[in-house]
Amino acid sequence: MPSAITHAFIAVPLGKAFFPEEKSWRFWVLSILCSILPDVDVYGFYLRTGHGGLFWHRGFTHSLFFALFLSLAVVWLSSKDQDLLPETSRWKSWLYFFLLTCSHAFLDALNTGRHGVALFSPFDTHRYSFPWAPLVISPLSARSFFGPRGREVMLSELTWVWVPSILLWVVTKGARRLSSRSGLLKKE
Repeated sequence: MPSAITHAFIAVPLGKAFFPEEKSWRFWVLSILCSILPDVDVYGFYLRTGHGGLFWHRGFTHSLFFALFLSLAVVWLSSKDQDLLPETSRWKSWLYFFLLTCSHAFLDALNTGRHGVALFSPFDTHRYSFPWAPLVISPLSARSFFGPRGREVMLSELTWVWVPSILLWVVTKGARRLSSRSGLLKKE
């Protein structure tokens, strides 16, 4: 799996691409939570839930169904808070939180780990991985992460996740600027 740092990082460029206006710190905390929450199933290792089972790591909480459920719950629970999610963008907010939660599973499917991701759980327990896996699997222990292995992980994540994500955000921002400038020129 990619590091929790990279899973959390995805929230920033994706959030900025979806919502160019300023957002509250609570929005960003909620975003980061949605991007890392699927890894709650890592406790399956310690609870011995059974290798490859529904609640084993990269199981149900990494599925598209879970992403759908979580994003609907977040938007519904936040619907009364205009600061957090403006009423005019409920569907946009739902899509954002859905894609953000899905990003976790897709990043996990891009790494060198042996076990895939149960994208269609609970309806299909087959584990899927992308045929191309450029991301080095992150160690679970802090000691391993802050050593040579962690440097290798972060270098692969910077190359294959951080730089493309920042470029996506910059391109989106540039396209918005061009669009607004061309709109101003047409009005004159």
